[in-house]
Amino acid sequence: MAHTQETLERQRAQTLREIEALGDMRRGSIVEQYLTCGKSTCCCKEPGHPGHGPYFTFTRKVQGKTQTRQFRSGPALTKLRREVETFHRFQELSHRLIEINEEICELRSVPAAGPEVKKTSRPPSGRKSGKKSTLS
Repeated sequence: MAHTQETLERQRAQTLREIEALGDMRRGSIVEQYLTCGKSTCCCKEPGHPGHGPYFTFTRKVQGKTQTRQFRSGPALTKLRREVETFHRFQELSHRLIEINEEICELRSVPAAGPEVKKTSRPPSGRKSGKKSTLS
């Protein structure tokens, strides 16, 4: 479907307004886990038992290192989930913004060409590549 430049610019403005209204966000992911304990007589060892939990693990990368935090159900987990979901929405809107901008760039006319600039070659540096000079 072909869009006009004006339509795309309105879509871009709307996307920017949506990004501006997002609020608090965090990058990372939340995983729900059920674990078995070390007691051999515990009910978590029975077939079909899901294990103890749920436990929630929040993981993210910070300066190339993985950070992990544990959470239980409650207000802190609710807040964290909202922030992670907001970040995922931010990513979606960012991708949409880039796509819209690329379409706008394709539709914009190319400015008239000015005088062409001719490249000049530089004189040789006097050093030979790959060989070391020796001083005596």
